[in-house]
Amino acid sequence: MPLPRLQNAPADRGAWTLRRCAVGLTLVGLAVTACYRAFADILYIAVRDEEASQVLLVPFVIGWLCHVRWTAIQRTRPAYDFAGPAVIAAGLAVHLWGGATNLQVAWHGGAVLCLLGAITTVAGRPLLWRIWPAVLVLAFLVPVPGIFRQQLAMPLQEYTAAAAEFVFTLLGLGVERSGNMLVYNGHPVMVAEACNGMRMMFALVLVAYAFAFGTPLLPSVRVMLLVLSPVAAVLTNIIRVVPTVILYGHYPDVAAGLFHDLAGWAMLAVAFCLLLMLVRTLKWADVPVMAPRTNLATA
Repeated sequence: MPLPRLQNAPADRGAWTLRRCAVGLTLVGLAVTACYRAFADILYIAVRDEEASQVLLVPFVIGWLCHVRWTAIQRTRPAYDFAGPAVIAAGLAVHLWGGATNLQVAWHGGAVLCLLGAITTVAGRPLLWRIWPAVLVLAFLVPVPGIFRQQLAMPLQEYTAAAAEFVFTLLGLGVERSGNMLVYNGHPVMVAEACNGMRMMFALVLVAYAFAFGTPLLPSVRVMLLVLSPVAAVLTNIIRVVPTVILYGHYPDVAAGLFHDLAGWAMLAVAFCLLLMLVRTLKWADVPVMAPRTNLATA
């Protein structure tokens, strides 16, 4: 004889109930509290160091990528996942090891891993797989180590200075260059001081990532956008360095510095438009760009 169906069985099992949301917020809060110093340090670096400004864009990019995949999120039921505690344990181990060895990237990365484990525990791997591009954005919370940035920044500064000298020559403006220093109107300006290409490099890569995975593009086109995003950052940085050097040569450093700070975010938008124009140009030339499917459930 079959057992009678329980009338009081919860019909919302596997849904985003108030209890599940409360458990999720509690776990996230515990993960942040356990690694509070690391998260506070990440925020401090993002605010004080322009080369880590991409950290401030992470919440917006995650929100955008989840928004364009909202249908897939609604169709996938959350589930408590025991892989979450394992990820939390691994994150704590990496976090503590990074603190003991003074390895900042491990200290920060372990904290972010703990956060991911807390989310995995409540949401489950099937749901996170549906929004895996948004999950990968969490990696941008980890500031790039200074040694790695310096190794990239030094050649970029000299290339930018050389390109800026070429532009000045085309414009008929007298400028002298020595390494990564430009002298205009008797005022020396270090390219590292005026326009360091690294300050927008990682932010633009993140924006290009959001555009690539927020649009149903072919995988090859997405890879192309990500590969070209550093090139776009360098090109727009050259556009910014010329007027910045001119301002340093004619106006007080305060005014030139203000223009430099504002132009940095403006050039980020310009670089994004360049990538968008590239995609539209490929479409105009009848080059396959868009993916066959129109939804981003598994893209």
